[in-house]
Amino acid sequence: MSEEMNMNVGVQPLDALMAEKEIKNHDLVAAVPPGFINHKQVQKARKGRRMTAHMQDKILEALNAFCAPEAFRFEEIFTYRGKRDF
Repeated sequence: MSEEMNMNVGVQPLDALMAEKEIKNHDLVAAVPPGFINHKQVQKARKGRRMTAHMQDKILEALNAFCAPEAFRFEEIFTYRGKRDF
């Protein structure tokens, strides 16, 4: 399996959820403190580019901050769990 294929897991449920609710990448970036996440990381999360579990948690936190009081679970936005980078 090529490195490129190994790095992509396919479009994630996060993408459909954001499209349905008309949430832009910038909305998530703006919902959390500066430097917490950036637009490129949100785009990678939506398109299923592999990322660490820590970064997935940050994306979930930003989504929940933007959508409060509605809250989402990890399983609702990602179909895989990234590796922890210790």
